[in-house]
Amino acid sequence: MTKKPRLSFAQIWNMSFGFLGIQMGFALQNANTSRIFETLGADTKNLAIYWLAAPVTGLIMQPIIGYYSDRTWSARWGRRRPYFAVGAVTATIALLLMPNSPTLWMAVGVLWIMDASINITMEPFRAFVGDLLPDEQRTSGFAMQSFFIGIGALVASFMPWIFTNWLNIPNTAPDGEIPPSVKYAFYVGAIMYLITVLWTVFTTKEYPPEPDENHDAPAMEESEEGFFTKKFMKVGAILTIIGAAFSFFVYNAEIDPQLHVLGGGFMFFGLIHLLGGRLVKARKTAMALVHIVKDFNSMPKTMIQLAVVQFFSWFALFSMWIYCTPAVTSHIYGSSDTTSPIYNEGADMVSNLFGGYNGIAAIAAIFIPFIARKTSRKLTHLIALTLGGLGLISMYFVSDPQWLWASMVGVGIAWASILSVPYAILSGALPSDKMGYYMGVFNFFIVIPQIVAAALLGFILNTFFGGETIMILVTGGVSMIISGFLTLRVNDTH
Repeated sequence: MTKKPRLSFAQIWNMSFGFLGIQMGFALQNANTSRIFETLGADTKNLAIYWLAAPVTGLIMQPIIGYYSDRTWSARWGRRRPYFAVGAVTATIALLLMPNSPTLWMAVGVLWIMDASINITMEPFRAFVGDLLPDEQRTSGFAMQSFFIGIGALVASFMPWIFTNWLNIPNTAPDGEIPPSVKYAFYVGAIMYLITVLWTVFTTKEYPPEPDENHDAPAMEESEEGFFTKKFMKVGAILTIIGAAFSFFVYNAEIDPQLHVLGGGFMFFGLIHLLGGRLVKARKTAMALVHIVKDFNSMPKTMIQLAVVQFFSWFALFSMWIYCTPAVTSHIYGSSDTTSPIYNEGADMVSNLFGGYNGIAAIAAIFIPFIARKTSRKLTHLIALTLGGLGLISMYFVSDPQWLWASMVGVGIAWASILSVPYAILSGALPSDKMGYYMGVFNFFIVIPQIVAAALLGFILNTFFGGETIMILVTGGVSMIISGFLTLRVNDTH
């Protein structure tokens, strides 16, 4: 491999700047989607299922985009930048449409488009750091992305409040209509998304493929074909049977139908493996699906260890994103009426809190590389996730809304670490010619816990917590602390 030269601060700044706009769009989605859904008539207990767009589009789009971006090269446009540009245009359109959705079904549909577009843009950005930076600068590179993520989310999350309190734009609207302050926030976010991503596209140059990269792998030997056919078919059969049996149990036990999502997820992975096995048996081993399934079953050990860490940390985050608005408005503000001023005051508070923890993340991102060098990346991640978990748990004990800011300090530190440390550890364990694909597959371990959360949280809420949404946040806090301790099991090699 060619030794990558160290890049200047300005170069790292430019290559990361697009994340400012990406996170503005992502933050507007996270802080306001539940509010939009509830305003358009969504039942709180069904919010998790409406949010399925986020994990499902990530599950499908990121490995595909990663696979093809590894195989893309243009002397003028590079490898990853064409995907940045296409995703930015479609995400901008979706951000303009979202607050103007007249019905719930349209808002859910736009969320699918928005999430697919964000994934098209964001996935290559992760591989971008591995492509351009030497190992000793990767923690700093991902921390720079975390910095822009924090700043972008801070500004975007506060925008409805700013429009209301500084510009006197109403934050309430008639029943079934989105408040004007939310609409204007999405408009600004759409413009910033396009401008910042295009900044990175036009100011950053990419290196040509490594001399040892070989995407046109030779055909499998007959013995390999037999091995992979049996393996894919075996894994596929097991996953399909597990999924079908689980869904059959859910149906016959007449429990929460949202749990069918979990069964469907198992069957989806199973069928993909079965299809891959059939293609190998037919000697169509050059097809993209075969490469994707084969590489998925040949992940580096470090990636497998990080997958478990990611599962528990992202389960916690998804719990917070879905249920923070109903938890804060009902548990602390005492209202679930979306037309009431007190509910909208609480919803604005959640938007501000989301901005607050992202602002903390921007500051924490500056110090994470330093702390990681003085201790280790694993210990840094453990400390950050423990603080984040305690922050989520503490929200149960809050009665004065202003104390929620203290809770968000821990969440912000955890968020900065989640966005940087696992990727820095992972990038050192990946081959350069599969950097984009494996970064996309790594997203499986972000979206799978989100799918599990979408399938289980409604069931847990209604079965064990009696509809008390604040208990979902406590559950998320415990999950985040578990994630921190699991980090100590990861092999962190350079």
